[in-house]
Amino acid sequence: MEKVTLIECPRDAMQGLHDFIPTQQKIEYINTILACGFDTVDFGSFVSPKAIPQLRDTAEVLEGLNDSDSKLLAIVANERGANDAAAFDRIKYLGYPFSVSEEFQKRNTNATIDESFQRVERIQEIAKKNNKELVLYLSMGFGNPYGEEWHPDIVTAWCEKLYTKLDIKIQALSDTIGAGTPEIVASLFDTVIPSLSKVEFGAHLHTIPENAKSLVDAAFNAGCRRFDGAIKGFGGCPMATDDLTGNMPTEKMLEWFTDNEIQTGVNTEQFNTALTKALTVFP
Repeated sequence: MEKVTLIECPRDAMQGLHDFIPTQQKIEYINTILACGFDTVDFGSFVSPKAIPQLRDTAEVLEGLNDSDSKLLAIVANERGANDAAAFDRIKYLGYPFSVSEEFQKRNTNATIDESFQRVERIQEIAKKNNKELVLYLSMGFGNPYGEEWHPDIVTAWCEKLYTKLDIKIQALSDTIGAGTPEIVASLFDTVIPSLSKVEFGAHLHTIPENAKSLVDAAFNAGCRRFDGAIKGFGGCPMATDDLTGNMPTEKMLEWFTDNEIQTGVNTEQFNTALTKALTVFP
């Protein structure tokens, strides 16, 4: 039976909310997710509280999390955040948002693409020194709204550079604004996966729920086996503009994988508990 690697992203679901979710409520919610059997949980971020005030309590949340077979991923935006995250044994992955859009890179991490590449190099050094693995999110990977040139070959060139120069072995192509159609998604994975067989490529897709399954179908059939999602599609990127475009709804992905007899490792009963819990956390 085919298998996929699933990453649940409560961090992405929470980060843009204006009203602060109490720390204990975050802990209880993420603990229900940790019981589900996801390969990885993207639980928080070590970034400036001014940039993402919702996640200023990530270190406190971490202290309250239960033991789990799920690995933990934290987002970082610079070396300081990487050092903060790397200090915790429990965290396995550091995630960094690297944009193929110059404009979005400046908005998201206050750096140009070249500056960001140099930053990734230093973060990779921190990750390796501390026995962590760096997961790179290629934001605006499926197009961008700023009128900049975009093509699968441009994305592929960055993927190759990040692998050959910096040894980044996990790269998640990120549809920051929901620009991806099934045709674009298929085209991009059809381009990058054969080019870089030693890289694990992931799909971090933002979409409306009605389009979710067709995007999963396109990515899977183009060879992608790593997928990010957030329960009920909550969240999205606070630095982007489309309030209607949320995260890939995890329950839609699970339905597609179940219908196609693909193994996810997720316990259905526990997931339904997390789904119910989510409705008490998010407005």
